[in-house]
Amino acid sequence: MAKELKEIPTFKNEDEEREFWATHDSAEYVDWDKAEAVVLPKLKPSTKTISLRLPELMLNELRVIANKRDVPYQSLIKMFLKERIDQELKQYTETTAALPSE
Repeated sequence: MAKELKEIPTFKNEDEEREFWATHDSAEYVDWDKAEAVVLPKLKPSTKTISLRLPELMLNELRVIANKRDVPYQSLIKMFLKERIDQELKQYTETTAALPSE
């Protein structure tokens, strides 16, 4: 027997909708068994602009490496940061998993 779903209300704006879904279970409104996976290829993660002071020599070295790899130097910096973050998180996870349980 199919589950009776509640009707999704009409929202005045995104804030009202966000508040609604923060306090309601979507399973009461949506049949997730009928949901289909969606690929959004043009969706980019949001970014935050920061100011970062680097020694000129380091910046020049980054530009040389980026040029050799044929990528913008800021993209190279993001790649390097991502690799290191993943490495640190993996090491942290492995370390904490190896600790004896109390």
